[in-house]
Amino acid sequence: MKKTILASAIAAATFSGAALAQESSLPTVYGNIQYAIAHDNVDGGNSSINHYDNGSTLGVLHDHEIAPGLTGFFKIEIDRLGADDISSANDPEGRFRIDEAYIGVKGDSFGQLWVGTDDTIYELAVTEISEFYEVALLNQVVSYDTGEGDMVQYLSPNFGGLTIGAAVQVNGDDEFGKKSYPWQLAAMYEVDALELAFAVDSNDGGRAYNRIRTVPSVNNENTYGLRASYNLDNLRLTGEFHTRKDVADTFGVMGIYTLGKNQFALSYELTQYDDNFSDAQFADKDIDTVTLQALHNLSDHMYVYFEGYLGGGDDGVYGVANKSERSLASVGAVYYF
Repeated sequence: MKKTILASAIAAATFSGAALAQESSLPTVYGNIQYAIAHDNVDGGNSSINHYDNGSTLGVLHDHEIAPGLTGFFKIEIDRLGADDISSANDPEGRFRIDEAYIGVKGDSFGQLWVGTDDTIYELAVTEISEFYEVALLNQVVSYDTGEGDMVQYLSPNFGGLTIGAAVQVNGDDEFGKKSYPWQLAAMYEVDALELAFAVDSNDGGRAYNRIRTVPSVNNENTYGLRASYNLDNLRLTGEFHTRKDVADTFGVMGIYTLGKNQFALSYELTQYDDNFSDAQFADKDIDTVTLQALHNLSDHMYVYFEGYLGGGDDGVYGVANKSERSLASVGAVYYF
């Protein structure tokens, strides 16, 4: 899963490290080890407790000046390190996956253009809630297909608070039996403490990326997403809406409060599946999640957290007839550099 706190910390280190790398012509190496213990219980079903690697990564990045005002850059990051168990390297699902790998150019007046595997423009613009939490096993997954590989993406400079993003995925004949060029567009606007964002995904690629593997796409109807966020000193409030015809509508609200070295977050998410949805377990049903997080920064490189999840919805959404409740409690620790 994506971790907003961790990503922000790494981004801060990346910018300072990139400047040093440019002076010395040496790449910047960064990474993290993430452990979590989670107790998962389905009402009327299974109950389990597991200790696992929650997304440990190792990455390398570098940039250099091509010409005055124009910088070239690259990044490669691997995950699925299996840091919880040495034997997990032999897991049949595979380890050491490339999570991000791209090259590009950027400039103050030009914007940024990059090619390769990376988080998409849609994700960047409008999926804050589903990407925020550490364990995130019960958070609602937004239905959009394009990404995260074979991408050509562009992000414009900031025009008085407005930033425009565009992306296209280049799928050749050998990948899915036919050529396809699914695309995404996004617009993000910031003024004072207010953030507004809109994004669309064409879903024309014939595949769906569900964070675990590529699966057949449910249809090629567009996904539309909206996000509004407001910052009040130490409090951040966010609301989201995503819709895809014949699949689902997803709603979410979240508040994040920072107090010194501590962070507290609370959110509610609801997905309403269409009665024409292809999966009979979810068709014409609702499923929701309440999530609570308490996180403490032990230092500039290490934090610990607790997360609690309570899932509900219509009967059968968790695979148990006439039942509709699932709960998860987790604790974890992250060291990053």
